[in-house]
Amino acid sequence: MSVTVERPVPATTVGDLMKRPELQISDDVMVDTAMDILQSSGADHVLVRDDAGRCAGLLTRLHLAPFQARSWYTERTPVRDIVLDRAPFATAGMPAAEAAAAMRARDLDTWPVVDQDGHVIGLLSL
Repeated sequence: MSVTVERPVPATTVGDLMKRPELQISDDVMVDTAMDILQSSGADHVLVRDDAGRCAGLLTRLHLAPFQARSWYTERTPVRDIVLDRAPFATAGMPAAEAAAAMRARDLDTWPVVDQDGHVIGLLSL
């Protein structure tokens, strides 16, 4: 008689599903420049880094909508001064199901994935 031992299937993690971020900008970039970057790239979002290179958030077209009527204000306003999706962020070891639930609760389509030091290592999309 043979005994079959089933091994548990490891749970899918954020690290298994994340993709490499394509666009990143510094948080001192002016709003009008950020709008130009999103417009010219055709992207829906761009990662924002602080002075230390850590993830400061995810900037989307929706965040920039109030600035569409460009003015002197958009030329002098750094991205760090506008409201955007900020921490907490996902980590690579986080279970994918837990991350998906957190994203739904926060109404996020895309979520930055960071390492222990807060540097971006990827993006998770639903």
